Amino acid sequence: MTARSARFWTPLLPPEAGASPTGFTPKHYAFLLIPGYSQLGFACAIEALSLANLHPSNQTFYTWRLIGETGDPVPAYNGVTTAVDAALPPLDRNETLVVCAGDNAGDGSTRAVLNWLRRETRKGMDFGALSSGTYTLALAGLLAGKTVTTHWQFRDALTELLPNVIIETSLFSVDGKIFTTAGGAASMDMMLDRVRADYGTDLATWVADQMVYTDPRAATHGQRLSRRASPDMAHGKLGIALQIMENNLEDPLRPDEIAQVIELSTRQLERLFAKHLGMSPKRHYLQLRLEKARGLLRQTSLSVTDICVACGFRSLSHFSKSYRATFGLSPGQEKRGTRAIWPD
Repeated sequence: MTARSARFWTPLLPPEAGASPTGFTPKHYAFLLIPGYSQLGFACAIEALSLANLHPSNQTFYTWRLIGETGDPVPAYNGVTTAVDAALPPLDRNETLVVCAGDNAGDGSTRAVLNWLRRETRKGMDFGALSSGTYTLALAGLLAGKTVTTHWQFRDALTELLPNVIIETSLFSVDGKIFTTAGGAASMDMMLDRVRADYGTDLATWVADQMVYTDPRAATHGQRLSRRASPDMAHGKLGIALQIMENNLEDPLRPDEIAQVIELSTRQLERLFAKHLGMSPKRHYLQLRLEKARGLLRQTSLSVTDICVACGFRSLSHFSKSYRATFGLSPGQEKRGTRAIWPD
């Protein structure tokens, strides 16, 4: 949906704001679409604004426009293209800018796009990103020292390449005027939170009801259901052990060291993992490190040696042997066969 299809009623002040009708103006958004963007994340974000405008009060709470680098329709990662309203136009300082990206964000973050982002954000508006759009903002130099989030699939790559950015595993993050989200359905949670901040809980709840979204999630909610689907994995000693492993992939601990931290014997820890995960602690730990390695090989231009070190392997031969045994090809073959999402 573009700005042309938004509903433009005569704006009235929301009753809870307590000011005169002539003092109310809609909130304005500008969505920058990077080729390969996540259509789900974008749709969830813009749908929240669209539905707010359908509220029975007949207010136009939001308007928006879509932006691309060239003005041509922009393809999402699934091949569906979306028409845009303008090619990198000047923005008003009262607009809220949202960068929408996905696969190959680095390729779409061209010099023209980055220069435009630097120039326009100097005007002082709120700005943010969906999914890997966080990387585009970082390439523009707009996130140094900030706390942000991105889709879990891109987090390891972003952490390795951007050491001066604090990357959370939450659904979305807000740091001053900057907001970022994991994308996908998390875009809906973030936009509902922004609707609530703009116009109050009643409107945000009404929009959530229209989405048949009965339980909007907070920013701190974790991204991956698979890591917490079982109550035994989410809580208690097993949950702590899993968190210890995920927090120490570059310098892995021995099973007996983990057991000592959570006050179990090594044998008790092994039984816990066998019961709930069907594997030993050592095997699960190795799997986590290999998953991280696979993401870095596919999404970054880091060397195989650097990735080996970043994932806690002491030798290239052990890394290559373990990788081949798990994924059926060597790290070098993986790297040569996949285009990097984050190019140099």
